[in-house]
Amino acid sequence: MSSTYESFCPAYGTGVVVAPGVASASSTLTTADEGVVITNLSTTVLTYVRVGEGTQTATTADFALPPSTQVSLSKGKTERTVAYIAPAGGGSIHIISGRGLR
Repeated sequence: MSSTYESFCPAYGTGVVVAPGVASASSTLTTADEGVVITNLSTTVLTYVRVGEGTQTATTADFALPPSTQVSLSKGKTERTVAYIAPAGGGSIHIISGRGLR
């Protein structure tokens, strides 16, 4: 069994910075790529994220993104919604889609 690894190629100019709150909110990705990189820009606030198709609601049962961390998530091309929530409120995250994650 062989593995193929490719570096992430971001869809430059499509990144957004959002401020998660105590209620779930979401952003729509503008490109139909296979991956998304999410960076928690906060040094103190834990954020939870969920990626999917159509309306999405993030909860504390979703992917935890600790302060000052980054995650690369594979996704389907039709999954263009990123939902996020920060139960403590505050902070910000950067979201950018792209290709090359396998």
